[in-house]
Amino acid sequence: MLGHHYTHSFLETAVASVNAGCNLELSYGMRNNVFMRIPQALAMGNITLQMLRDRVRPLFYTRMRLGEFDPPAMNPYSSLDLSVVQSPEHRNLSLEAAVKSFVLLKNVRGTLPLRAQDLSSQHLAVVGPFADNPRVLFGDYAPVPEPQYIYTPRRGLEMLGANVSFAAGCSEPWCKRYSRAELVRVAGAADVVLVCLGTGVDVETEAKDRSDLSLPGHQLELLQDAVQ
Repeated sequence: MLGHHYTHSFLETAVASVNAGCNLELSYGMRNNVFMRIPQALAMGNITLQMLRDRVRPLFYTRMRLGEFDPPAMNPYSSLDLSVVQSPEHRNLSLEAAVKSFVLLKNVRGTLPLRAQDLSSQHLAVVGPFADNPRVLFGDYAPVPEPQYIYTPRRGLEMLGANVSFAAGCSEPWCKRYSRAELVRVAGAADVVLVCLGTGVDVETEAKDRSDLSLPGHQLELLQDAVQ
């Protein structure tokens, strides 16, 4: 609210938020946060004690239902480890969800999907800063993944037995240093070229926005070179 000039102080923000029905503040790492002004707002009469009780009641009811106040031994999730989380059943479900959530904007000549039985006779080139860099594949608010369970486009295709060549072209999403010669050498010798581009949290996250929708750095040039 302060950033958008709706209020002019943490006190004003606390009053406006509580009056609007907000009962939870996301202020990770802030000791001196907005809702620390609630006692002052209460003393000044800007909010009432009954209003505070009305706000707190559903919040703590939800926390109790989630088991936050139970002994850890009563929490069935405390005993789970990666052998359960990364079980074949869960991995297959994740794969199904990924396949069903793809958005295909255009499919010229039925190029996709690539079929495993056809790949052995073809030479594939996987290029771009997102082709084989596990670190950049996860967006904002994603969990910290175990590297052994991350499948980059390059790794996934190699597991299908495809003849794969790889060239990043640029090592990070900003793509400030681009090796055209590396890209052309790999893409020029391939039957199929997969270009893996994007932004990632290096370029945009919460509170780090872009001024336009252009591909970062030399990524557009990389794409055009691959097409040629």
